[in-house]
Amino acid sequence: MELIRLPVGAAVFDLDGTLIDTEPRNRVMWARLFDAHGAPHDEAVLASFAGRRGREALVDHLHLFPGRTTEELFHEVLAFGDDPDLPVPEPVPGAVELVRELHALGVPTAVVTSGMRGYAHGLLDELGVRELLKLIITADDVIVGKPDPEGFLAAARGLGVPPQEAVAFEDAPAGVAAARDAGMTVVGITTTLPSAALRAAHHVVADLRQVTVTPGPELRIRDIEES
Repeated sequence: MELIRLPVGAAVFDLDGTLIDTEPRNRVMWARLFDAHGAPHDEAVLASFAGRRGREALVDHLHLFPGRTTEELFHEVLAFGDDPDLPVPEPVPGAVELVRELHALGVPTAVVTSGMRGYAHGLLDELGVRELLKLIITADDVIVGKPDPEGFLAAARGLGVPPQEAVAFEDAPAGVAAARDAGMTVVGITTTLPSAALRAAHHVVADLRQVTVTPGPELRIRDIEES
C-alpha cells in the first residue's frame, strides 16, 4: 500500500456506493424487476446498472422485457424502494469525515450522481453533509449520464476550478470513465466492485478512511493499486 500525496483544488464525489452504500439495496431492486418479468440476469447484468442513470441502463436490456417501455420499467423498479425489508444504506466508512475535512479547509466540493434530485438530496440529508456541498448535480441536471463526462464538466464549471485541478471519487466503471474523460484525477473506491473493475482510475482505495486531507490543501491517499 503506497502513500500518495495529491494537491486538490476541488473534490467531486459520486453518491451511491461512494458516500453511502446503497448498492446492495439497488441490486435487490433491479433483480426484483428482472424476476418479476421472468427476464434472465446474472451478477454482470446487475453490475451494469452501477453508476448509471436507471433509464439509460435499462435501454441496454429492454429486449428482455417485450411489450414494456423504459418508463414503465423505471417506475416499476422505483416502486420496489418502498419495501422496508430492503437492505438499509450505510455511510461509506470515512465519507462523512472526509467531506467535513474538505469543507473545513475551504476546498470546494460537489456531488455528481446518476440519482434523481429528490433521491440525492434525501440521502445527503441523511448523511448530514448537504449543506457542506457547494454544488449537487443529479440525473435531472444533465442531458447525458455517466459514462459521459457532462456532469463532471458541469461540476468543474460550477466550482470555478479547471477539471485538471479536481479530484473525483467514484465506485463504478461508468463514473470512473466519466470523471477521467472530464480531465479529473480519479480515485476509485472498492465498495461496490473489486479493484480490477476500477483499473481506469488513477488510484484505488478500499474506502474513504484511506483518504485524508491536510492544509495546502493536499490529499493523502493510501493507494492499494496505482494505475
